[in-house]
Amino acid sequence: MWYKEIFEQLEALRDPVRAAQMEAYMRNQFPFLGIPAAPRKAVYQKAFRNALKEKRIDFDFVETCFSKPEREFHYAGVDYLLAIQSLLIPQHLPKIKEYIQKKSWWDTVDGLDGLVGSLVLRYPNLKNTMIEWSLEDNIWLRRVAIDHQLLFKEKTDTDLLAAIIKNNLNDTEFFINKAIGWSLRDYSKTNPKWVANFIQENQSAMSTLSIREGSKYL
Repeated sequence: MWYKEIFEQLEALRDPVRAAQMEAYMRNQFPFLGIPAAPRKAVYQKAFRNALKEKRIDFDFVETCFSKPEREFHYAGVDYLLAIQSLLIPQHLPKIKEYIQKKSWWDTVDGLDGLVGSLVLRYPNLKNTMIEWSLEDNIWLRRVAIDHQLLFKEKTDTDLLAAIIKNNLNDTEFFINKAIGWSLRDYSKTNPKWVANFIQENQSAMSTLSIREGSKYL
């Protein structure tokens, strides 16, 4: 088992005092080991680079990460998928969908967001799946659908972005309205006119939060 040492090293870095602080910051959604991002990633970065080099896709590792209670293990699972994302194909999307809905909170979901985006960029036929996700009951799948084009810049599909956001207007969920604002704010750096027009045309159905976030750079 190539990852046994990773888990042992993470356990060895456990810091109860810092863990309590991290748990409080994350609203006590999950227990933590208490490891900051830099030393946590230092434990496994080399192994993950080797996994990419060896073209090793190991979902057993990700499953094991998410089966553990402490949040740092979940982060490790997400970081692994991000490290090998160029190896992933559309057939892997159902697995990623599972992880989006497993022990969900914004921290892991937003990491997987970029993973989904890279797949959609490489396999445009997945755009239909993003429309489907934008209509799901699960707020985290909808959040990923809304924000999966973050940092796409001129490669942004504005018809897709508009359709997904419109599927989520008149929503009271904070994480959805924040995601709408972020997606518009990010794209406004590339095409402020499009974003300004979209907000003007849809402001009656948009939350104050979405408008404020989306207009930040206009």
